[in-house]
Amino acid sequence: MLASVLIVAAGRGRRFGDPLPKQYLSVAGICSLRRCLDLFLSLGSIGAVQVVIHPEDMPLYSDAVAGLTDMRLLPPVAGGETRSKSVTCGLQALEAHTPDCVLVHDAARPFVSARIIADVLAALETSQAAFAAMPVVDALWRVEGGAALSPVSRDGLWRAQTPQGFHFAPLLAAHLSYQGDAADDVEIARAMGLEVRVVLGAPDNFKITSPGDLERAEQIAKQRQ
Repeated sequence: MLASVLIVAAGRGRRFGDPLPKQYLSVAGICSLRRCLDLFLSLGSIGAVQVVIHPEDMPLYSDAVAGLTDMRLLPPVAGGETRSKSVTCGLQALEAHTPDCVLVHDAARPFVSARIIADVLAALETSQAAFAAMPVVDALWRVEGGAALSPVSRDGLWRAQTPQGFHFAPLLAAHLSYQGDAADDVEIARAMGLEVRVVLGAPDNFKITSPGDLERAEQIAKQRQ
């Protein structure tokens, strides 16, 4: 079963504080988006890769993909004003390619692994949807105004990562009928009643959201080199 990949790269990264969107920031000389593309395009299980970008980022995107000649990389499409709308735009662009399933991945997660991708795809053999995640191991506290109020049980809690995989047609239908924004595509899938499985992610498959995350990514990239 060949999978299409939808990489969400339309965010502006306002929380990061850098004028350059974080997916285009250098991580040891290679931006996060390019690292994602290189990994997905190295896998024979991937049939097509669709990137969703901000309408103003075409020059940045062109620089990021310079030298890539793999025909599986489709022309980018412009995203919407929210993450969910950007994913909808990408799904609609992929519809003509009639994929059986699709993996949705954040461009700011540069260290997704072939093992995680394979595990998500394997879960789709028996489930409508699946995603990578890590179990919560730290103590959790409810806090207000800087003061700890009460502990929160971590039993059964997992931190979602990407890729998040889905059978294509149900996910597209879910996005077209969903109202409002969502934290991720699993939220939209669950709202439409889809069964979603969890596979084990990895600590290195983190999302760059702060300068500290970028420093951590630089260290990992240098160690791997």
